Amino acid sequence: MIEQDTVKLLRECDAGIEMGVASINDVMEFVSDKDFEKYLGNCKNQHEKLGEEIESLLNSYNDDGKSANPIAKGMSWMKTNTKLTFDESDKTIADLITDGCNMGIKSLNRYLNQYKAADEKSKDITKRLIKLEERLAVDIRKYL
Repeated sequence: MIEQDTVKLLRECDAGIEMGVASINDVMEFVSDKDFEKYLGNCKNQHEKLGEEIESLLNSYNDDGKSANPIAKGMSWMKTNTKLTFDESDKTIADLITDGCNMGIKSLNRYLNQYKAADEKSKDITKRLIKLEERLAVDIRKYL
């Protein structure tokens, strides 16, 4: 049970990171404030670094991970592009990213509760990802 919950939790983190990185990529070309752009780039790098750690652990379980849901990814892309068509401001970008962070935080906490038997290492990674999302949402408030 521990291994099964561990793999499932890591898969969800893997998919969440993919979704987060894709969301940041979707908005980067529209960011006008250089500090905001730099901050999003750094956050994206932190997500990717955590993703590499997750991938390594999943490989140790002979698991390929989990891709983000293509429907969710598509809907996120559509929402982003629709909103940015009407308003390409940093305020709109901060709003979109904050919404994504909040959904990620909610989902990751739900998975932590669902996969209680996961090992401590995978729970720690999940908590670090949650903290990263929480910090991003707080730090970009000044652009709202």
